[in-house]
Amino acid sequence: MLTTMKDLLSVAVRERFAVGSFNIANSEFVRAVIETAEAENSPAILQIHPNEINLMTDHFAAYCREAAHNAKVPIVIHLDHGGTVEDVVRAIRNGFTSVMIDGSHLPYEENVKLTQEAVRIAHSVGVSVEGELGTIGDTGTSSEGGAMDIIYTDPDQAKEFVDRTNVDTLAIAIGTAHGFYPKHMTPKLQIDRLKQIHSRVDIPLVLHGGSDNPDEDITESVKYGIGKINLSSEMKRAFFNELRETLQEYPNGYEPDVLFPSSTAAAKEVISRKMKLFGSTGKADLYGASSKAGLLLK
Repeated sequence: MLTTMKDLLSVAVRERFAVGSFNIANSEFVRAVIETAEAENSPAILQIHPNEINLMTDHFAAYCREAAHNAKVPIVIHLDHGGTVEDVVRAIRNGFTSVMIDGSHLPYEENVKLTQEAVRIAHSVGVSVEGELGTIGDTGTSSEGGAMDIIYTDPDQAKEFVDRTNVDTLAIAIGTAHGFYPKHMTPKLQIDRLKQIHSRVDIPLVLHGGSDNPDEDITESVKYGIGKINLSSEMKRAFFNELRETLQEYPNGYEPDVLFPSSTAAAKEVISRKMKLFGSTGKADLYGASSKAGLLLK
């Protein structure tokens, strides 16, 4: 069942759970996310970065949309870290039901202006918009990048940003980073800052850099408005580590039905564990038959 981010997360925040947003770069990851979501009876988000859509082309988006339509649980297709209005328009034309416009590295007023334009375009066709205020860290282990020096989200500025842009969700910076943390970096989320933002902002908040953080920090963050948690590196590492082992076992192997099944299963184990951690397992039932009819997108 394909739905919008706004509809998906309105239930999540009300019921105090978060929905995993999983970066997908091939059909194996699409299958892993949707099959696990159905097994866990959990909503889920298929998240595609511009790098990933460039790799797989627009035809991949059509495949994702069909897979989401046929899913037995609520699914969103989301553009991750769109940097330009052109990225947003491309995603909308490809049938995405949610887009992120990331102006976090711009001066504040330019971020506001860019986000306002993305919201104007997306809302005109019923697509949800995620903005970002503050910067996510960069561990140097992810193609998504980030900032070497994290600029933490100011709670008062967050309220102003939401009021001026009318975004549906807001990605905030409270200490996470994209990719895996090197040994000299110890992740610690600023929960007190999150509480202050949550007290001022009445839309779902988004946590980027969901991999490699302490479980207790993730659980605590969900109590204070985090409705969407991005996850990429842990899932991909499980997949490709298993694939490397399979290739060692079958050094001359080349058939996908031999090489990929165990890798997909490894990714599914991570997805399942994260859905339980985020609290979304079993929550698809909250999107009842009457609401599902309203959420379904043609």
